[in-house]
Amino acid sequence: MEKLNRKNANLTSTLPIKVVQFGEGNFLRAFVDFVIDKLNKEADFNAGVAVIQPLAGGLVEMLNEQDGLYNLFMKGVKQGKEIQEQRTISCIQKGINPYKNYEDYLKLAEEEALEFVISNTTEAGIAYDESDTLEGTPHKSFPAKLTALLYRRFKHFNGDSAKGLTIIPCELINYNADTLKKIILQYAELWKLEADFVAWINNSNSFHNTLVDRIVPGYPKADIDAYQSELQFEDKLIVSAEVFLLWVIEGGETLKAKIPFDKIEENIIVVKDMQPYRTRKVRILNGAHTTMVPFSILFGNETVKETVDHDFTGAFVKEAIFKEIIPTLSLSEEELKAFAEEVLDRFRNPFIKHQLASIALNSISKFKVRVLPSLLAFQKDCNRLPLHLTFAFACLIRFYRGEWNNHTLPINDDDAVVAELKRVWEMHSYQEISGEILKNEKFWDSDLTKVPGLQDNIALALELIETKGIEEGYKNFTEKATI
Repeated sequence: MEKLNRKNANLTSTLPIKVVQFGEGNFLRAFVDFVIDKLNKEADFNAGVAVIQPLAGGLVEMLNEQDGLYNLFMKGVKQGKEIQEQRTISCIQKGINPYKNYEDYLKLAEEEALEFVISNTTEAGIAYDESDTLEGTPHKSFPAKLTALLYRRFKHFNGDSAKGLTIIPCELINYNADTLKKIILQYAELWKLEADFVAWINNSNSFHNTLVDRIVPGYPKADIDAYQSELQFEDKLIVSAEVFLLWVIEGGETLKAKIPFDKIEENIIVVKDMQPYRTRKVRILNGAHTTMVPFSILFGNETVKETVDHDFTGAFVKEAIFKEIIPTLSLSEEELKAFAEEVLDRFRNPFIKHQLASIALNSISKFKVRVLPSLLAFQKDCNRLPLHLTFAFACLIRFYRGEWNNHTLPINDDDAVVAELKRVWEMHSYQEISGEILKNEKFWDSDLTKVPGLQDNIALALELIETKGIEEGYKNFTEKATI
């Protein structure tokens, strides 16, 4: 079987380099490159991508062997229907390893057609390393590499304001573009670059904060023969992803004019402020995950899909989302409910086996960020505790006892957190246990015993979980809770 290339894929045309992309991993290839490929084929975007390998080890060599081509398989559920799609992605024109060919990398700055920089170098990638110097190539940090590229472009085009770039980082940190720009300006200061360059960065380049969301399992190693059998040529870079895609980008009419997102049917939103969308994702998607994990494991489920498909656990999760989380958020109810239904479709995806144990990591800190704000906001707005989130909180505390029905529970957390919860569970009453955990400001950043009724109701739920189990315990809790 031949390797995949442009000739045997009947793709011989080349595209101008409009995009420099830092990162060649599964996520960018299943997310950004998919969008660019769709823009090219459906909206005449005519954008070629040059991919930069951000680390010394990577896939650029393999990508070049396949002429930048690979196949994306998307599988999932939309409005209750299973969907499977396959697409050959052809927007990538070349890959460069700056650790071997740094000058080839810098020469990208001289491309006339270049307009965009896109990145996903992991959350740790947008970082400042003061040991990086302008001349000391290859630079270690991604922001240093980008600063050097921008400086080469500034010099080559004599500071032409029309040659500034649109920079769209996709790293999963809040205010990712603001943080990247701040570090670029730090390097400009460290390297003593001209004031005109700093002005060019500020005035001729635009930086756009983003939120990205798509589950990308990546290379389907376990089922590779089945995937490969659907293709005529060998593809070593097959990537699998769910159908769902969300890309929220801060920007305005200028960005919309540069990239015709409106001409393709994908869930891409350009807004002035992405924070409400970030909060929506954290509270609904991540919050539902964190709410369900201890509760559903204690009930006896193993996967996210099992949880939402089961009559009892599925109803519990859905009611927590629609009755207790959504009412605390600022976007329109219609928009929030539509997003929540998409989330539940994603949870039901039969092609992704999402083990509850695998998302139990650091559940205490996750609960603080993802679920507790909804619980507190509901209590403040409604002057009562949310029934489901309060019971889920008790399940979280019971989960950290470490065993259930003579089975060890999959606790995966900081040693100090596990030790503290173990100490608390040596206390003699549920009221003491509840109070000791809730008042721990290291866990919650505040004393939660001051929340009206929370300590008493957590103690009640803990007793009912222990004596009745999850399902009967919850039913009794709905009757006895002072909520």
